[in-house]
Amino acid sequence: MPDLVLRGGRVFTADPARPFVTAVATSGDRITALDAEAEASIGPGTEVIDLKGALATPGFIDAHVHPASSGLDKLRCHFDDCDDAESALERIAGYAADHPELPWIIGSGWLQSWFPRGCPSRTALDAVVADRPALFTNTDGHGAWANSRALEAAGIGPGTPDPVDGRIERLEDGSPQGTLHEGAIRLVERHAPEDTVDDLTAGLIRGQEELLRYGVTGWQDAIVDEKVHAAYLRLAGEGRLVGRVVGAMWWDRHRGLEQIHELVGRREQSAPGFAPTSVKLMLDGVVENFTAAMTDPYLDASGSPSANSGIDFIDPEELSQIVSFLDDHDFQCHFHAIGDRAVHNALDAVEAARDRNGDRGNRHHIAHIQVVRPDDIPRFARLEVVANAQPLWANNDGYQTDLTQPFLGAERSSWQYPFASLLAAGARLAMGSDWGVSTCNVLQEIHVAVNRVFEDGEEPLLAGEALSGDDALTAFTAGSAYVNNAEGDVGSLAVGKLADLVVLDRDPLIEGPFRDTRVLVTIAGGRIVHEEN
Repeated sequence: MPDLVLRGGRVFTADPARPFVTAVATSGDRITALDAEAEASIGPGTEVIDLKGALATPGFIDAHVHPASSGLDKLRCHFDDCDDAESALERIAGYAADHPELPWIIGSGWLQSWFPRGCPSRTALDAVVADRPALFTNTDGHGAWANSRALEAAGIGPGTPDPVDGRIERLEDGSPQGTLHEGAIRLVERHAPEDTVDDLTAGLIRGQEELLRYGVTGWQDAIVDEKVHAAYLRLAGEGRLVGRVVGAMWWDRHRGLEQIHELVGRREQSAPGFAPTSVKLMLDGVVENFTAAMTDPYLDASGSPSANSGIDFIDPEELSQIVSFLDDHDFQCHFHAIGDRAVHNALDAVEAARDRNGDRGNRHHIAHIQVVRPDDIPRFARLEVVANAQPLWANNDGYQTDLTQPFLGAERSSWQYPFASLLAAGARLAMGSDWGVSTCNVLQEIHVAVNRVFEDGEEPLLAGEALSGDDALTAFTAGSAYVNNAEGDVGSLAVGKLADLVVLDRDPLIEGPFRDTRVLVTIAGGRIVHEEN
């Protein structure tokens, strides 16, 4: 007799041999029956969830997310529901007034589109926080907004040189304007109070709540430093880690190969539900601040080639050596690559590792894949590199129309987020949200993957790269399970697999749209872990 049966609608399995069934039964933490067998197994002690014509799916798996830091952001000054610079400044002023005890005012979540050239000024921030340092990272974490007190605390003035991996935005006299890009953030950040393991544990608890709310029962944490690692071990040791997690430990680009041995030691510090078996390699920045690594230079405001083609955070020759060593030690490489040169360098590094080590089956994957040269698309399948997409960005928002396309030009703009082309070329596709850079609402992410727009009436961004609903759901379930080396247990529905399931309020494959679909119930290991009131 099963503990739980879902019936009365369609169940998407993410199994190509049997993509839809009518019912699923679970006992303990496992699936015990599907279709008519599931319905026939219902007994007097079985809890039955009536789908009422809606869709159930496997639990979603987010292949690139930051739940500890994003959850912690929600406990601080955050701009979740702000619409512009004015509302953000009001939020900061209120938070600072409510927390006179804090030595620094710290937060995150501003959008570059709120400010001229994407660069907020220190003087605007000084107007609401003048008595102590203030520092706010933007949504993607590649830029920060500092007030004068924070810049003074870091000793940043007209004569301060830019770090090799970042840039200080400046006024005409060379003094800091208030915006810091990439590695320049660290110049100020290192003077602010550091997050503790307690802080990050609280953030992880809050972040897990948010993920479960949106049906995410497993994920790959894309930056696991030593403190985040400790937070996962603490939560797992207390039996409070619900998600099934792979941790991508951070590769310090300012150090050398000696850190591999430290990572091997940390990999042994695992726990039920948490396996730190991946390594995050940050290859470049982002297009909006011209730090994404491009093969050809960015265009300037007049449409002419500039002298800037972005930043390689890791030298390509050094990258090939690093990846070969990590691969030889059976680590998975999780690359951040936005620009076409960064994507190309990642593929070259994996190819060099395969030439040296053979195919060790480590399931390397490239996250973000914003700009991909057409001749690199077939290499994903040939090298068995997973394309790890963050689909919400593939739409014509202000980032695209104002901060990206004018500086890439028409040809390179047409190479963006080539999801359908990658799939057609035989690449394996996984998906993640990159929350808190964007929402962790998987259904909104899928909406853009399927439509290449978010709001009705928008012009689609390269409509030919849109996916079917089935393919997008598969990427956010079976595809991401493959990345986590967990497809034997999760990612698709079959008898004997773990009972990770999501119940929706409609069938978006028939009724649409995904954007307006809600998660009603999240089930992990046969237990209901979120239920909408």
